[in-house]
Amino acid sequence: MLVYGKNVALSFLEENKKVKKAILQDGFADEKLLSLLQKKKISTEYVDKFKISELASGNHQGIILDVEDFRYSDLDDIIEDDNSIIVLLDHLEDPHNLGAIIRTCEAAGISGIVIPKDRSVSVNSTVMKTSVGAVNNIPICMVTNLKQALDKLKKECYWIIGTDMTDSVDYKELDYRGKVVLVIGNEGNGISKLIRKECDFIARIPMYGKVNSLNASVAAALMIYEAVRQQKG
Repeated sequence: MLVYGKNVALSFLEENKKVKKAILQDGFADEKLLSLLQKKKISTEYVDKFKISELASGNHQGIILDVEDFRYSDLDDIIEDDNSIIVLLDHLEDPHNLGAIIRTCEAAGISGIVIPKDRSVSVNSTVMKTSVGAVNNIPICMVTNLKQALDKLKKECYWIIGTDMTDSVDYKELDYRGKVVLVIGNEGNGISKLIRKECDFIARIPMYGKVNSLNASVAAALMIYEAVRQQKG
C-alpha cells in the first residue's frame, strides 16, 4: 500500500511500522524525515514532481511510503469490561469521512471502530492521509456481517445507539454510561432498516437551519464526544 504526506510518513516511521520503500520528490528537504529514513536504513528513491504526483491521488508533500497493507483487528480485541465506546459504521462510502472519523475516535480514546467488508470504504491511502496517522493508533475491525457483529456485542452487554431523524430522541437525552455502540449510517441513506432493528435507542441531532443533514464525520464527532463527556463526567 502506498501512503503519503509528511504526518502520515512520520507516524509510520516513529512507530516502527513496516516500510518497504520511500519515494521522495527531487529536492525533498525535511531533515527529520530524512534522518529517520537514514536511521532505519529504508531504501529511498528520488523522482520528479510529475512522477510522484502520478503515484499519489492527493497532496503528497513530496513523500510517499510503500508500506504493508493495513492489518485489521478482531472484534474480540475491542470488547472491554466496563465504560467502553465502540463506533460502528454502516456502509460508509467516502474515504475522507472514514479518515476524519478515525481521527476523532483516536482523539477521544474510543475502544475501536467496526466496518463491513463489502459495499463500504476500507482503509486506503486517502484514509491514511485524512486521519493524519491516527489510523495506526486505534483498532479497526472489518467484519463480514454487521448484524452478527451487533448480536455479539449485545451478548457482551453493549447498548446499541443508532442515529436517525425519525422516531428518535435528542442525542443529549440518552444515557451513554457503561458499554455502548454508536452506529453511524451511510452518507446518503443513513442506517439500514436491518441495522436499525438491532438498535436499542435511536438518537437525533437537532437541526435548526435549512439544510436537514450533517456530514457523517461531524455527526459522529458530536455523538462520540457526548458519550465521552458522560462517561468521564
